[in-house]
Amino acid sequence: MSREIRWGVVGPGRIAQNVMGDFAHVEGAKPVAVASRSADRAEAFAERHGLERAYGSYAEILADPDVDVLYVATPHPQHHAVALAAIDAGKALLVEKAFTATTAGAAEVVDRARERGVFVMEAMWTRFQPAVVALREMVADGAIGEVRSVQADLGVDRAYDPADRLFALELGGGALLDLGVYVVSFAQMLLGAPDTVTTAGSAYPTGVDAEAALLLGWDDGRTATLTTSLRYPTPGQARVFGTGGWIDVLPRFHHPETIVLHRTGAEPETITRRPDGVGYSHELAEVTACLQAGRTESAVMPLADTLAVQDVLGRAAEQLGVAHREDPDALAV
Repeated sequence: MSREIRWGVVGPGRIAQNVMGDFAHVEGAKPVAVASRSADRAEAFAERHGLERAYGSYAEILADPDVDVLYVATPHPQHHAVALAAIDAGKALLVEKAFTATTAGAAEVVDRARERGVFVMEAMWTRFQPAVVALREMVADGAIGEVRSVQADLGVDRAYDPADRLFALELGGGALLDLGVYVVSFAQMLLGAPDTVTTAGSAYPTGVDAEAALLLGWDDGRTATLTTSLRYPTPGQARVFGTGGWIDVLPRFHHPETIVLHRTGAEPETITRRPDGVGYSHELAEVTACLQAGRTESAVMPLADTLAVQDVLGRAAEQLGVAHREDPDALAV
């Protein structure tokens, strides 16, 4: 139950660089290897973070018998092929959000993981932030009554650059997969899978979405109004409305420290819960604990939730005329 879990990193980019420091806050987790399609990048990453082994191909780390779980931080369209190969190799997975580039790709990965009994979880760090854990506990305890609506926004002002990954369709660019996944996952966490998805927005000349406003609807009248953008900045705030009050999640809501509870007829209550490290430590701890306990899914970030979120993203992209694709050659050197 307490055995050390040995981690490998696939894709030594910016997000992986940020995550590495938080391993120091996770008992029982040890990063040992990294893989890139560039041997030089892998070597530099390993040297910077004190890893034992560096590989110049993804296939090599899949064959490493001393790696228990892979953190996949490649561009979105590469997640699908890497995840399938890792599952076939018996490697547990923590896959960066968005889980895949397409709904069909996500379903295939989840089906394979369940078929093989291999642990897989989407790296949605928001669900594990202490402030969000407190929010979920309040909602479960009925602090604001029945949740009827969610609002959330997450937007940044990025200068359009066709050469940048964020604006490249073949690399899974666009607001939806990079930022929209946060607002959709937050709403799904509280309301479940919606019955309807209505989307308005715009696209860049490269074919990726620049901005999107989503109205999610449920047959019983519940709603979520969500905004994401690469074209303009937003506060990054969320608000959860219930029949007995509401909860504000202060910016940036996807990794907050403070929430404010507003009960009908009562003074606001401010609750602050700071994360350990930068905040990635909590999802790393969840995966480590699940593997030590022999579980194949997380109860906090189950695969069914990932599929529901990916379905909303796919429907929104389709309505905007954005056609994401998985990269079948992700394992090629």
